Amino acid sequence: MRWRGREESSNIEDRRGIGGGGIAVGGGIGTLVIALIAFLFGADPRQLLEQAPPENQPPAASRPGDAPDEGRQFVAVVLRDTEKAWNDVFRQNGRQYQEPKLVLFSNRVDSACGMANSAVGPFYCPADSKVYIDLGFFRELETQFRASGDFAQAYVIAHEVGHHVQNLLGTSDKVHQMQQRGGEAQANRLSVMLELQADCYAGVWGYYQGRQGVLEQGDPEEALRAATAIGDDRLQMRSQGYVVPDSFTHGTSEQRVRWFRVGFESGDVKRCDTFNTRGL
Repeated sequence: MRWRGREESSNIEDRRGIGGGGIAVGGGIGTLVIALIAFLFGADPRQLLEQAPPENQPPAASRPGDAPDEGRQFVAVVLRDTEKAWNDVFRQNGRQYQEPKLVLFSNRVDSACGMANSAVGPFYCPADSKVYIDLGFFRELETQFRASGDFAQAYVIAHEVGHHVQNLLGTSDKVHQMQQRGGEAQANRLSVMLELQADCYAGVWGYYQGRQGVLEQGDPEEALRAATAIGDDRLQMRSQGYVVPDSFTHGTSEQRVRWFRVGFESGDVKRCDTFNTRGL
C-alpha cells in the first residue's frame, strides 16, 4: 500500500504520553495480547475498563516502522482515505458524512465510553464518535497472529470506521435494542451480523483504495490473511482447542473473508446487508 507522502487527515488527536501517570498501564506485550482478544472477540470496551493489570514495560513501538511519527502519519493517511471513500458513498446516497476523530493513545485514555487502557484494544466509542487506537496493537497483530503488512493494519482502522458508519446510519442502535430483547445466543448472532457488516464496509474502503491506484501487489491478501486469523472459530480453537458457535461474536474466518470480499469486489454498500441475507 503506497501511503508515504500522501494526504493526511486533520481528524487525529494524538494523546500518546498523556494520562500515563508514570506507570505503563496495559503497555506490555502480555496485556496487548489481551487487547487482541478483546478486539477480536468483540468485547465491549466499557466492560473491560481498568481490568488489565499494570505493567512496567514500555509500550511496543508503532507499526509500520519503529518511529512513532511514522505510525501517526500512516494512521492519518488511512483515516483520510476512509474519509474520501465514505464522503463519496454518502453523497451518492443523498446524505452527508460526518467524519470521526481518531485518537492515538498509549497505555490509557479517557473516552466518552469511560477510562480505558490498552487491554481494550482498538475500539470505536459511539458516545463521542471517535476511534481509539494504541499503535502497539499493530505489533501484536503481526507477531502473535502473523497478520503482517500495512494493509492488514489499515483493515483494522477501516473496520472501526465501519462501526462509525453503522452509528451514523442508526444500525448500531437498532442492533443494541434487539439484543436487549433477546437471549445471549441471539445477542451474539446479532453481534456477528454487525461485525461482518463492518468487515464488508472495510472492503468498500478497500475498493476505493483500488480505484485510487494506491494498492500494491499482495495488499488484498494481507487483509484476507488478517480476516482469516481473527475468525472466532480460529481463535477459539487456538485458545481452548474447540469451538462454541453460539458464543461467536465476530464470525468465522470464512465469513469474515467472504464479507470483506463482498465489499472489496463490489464497492456497493447495499451488498453489505448482513441482516437480510439467507446465510452469513
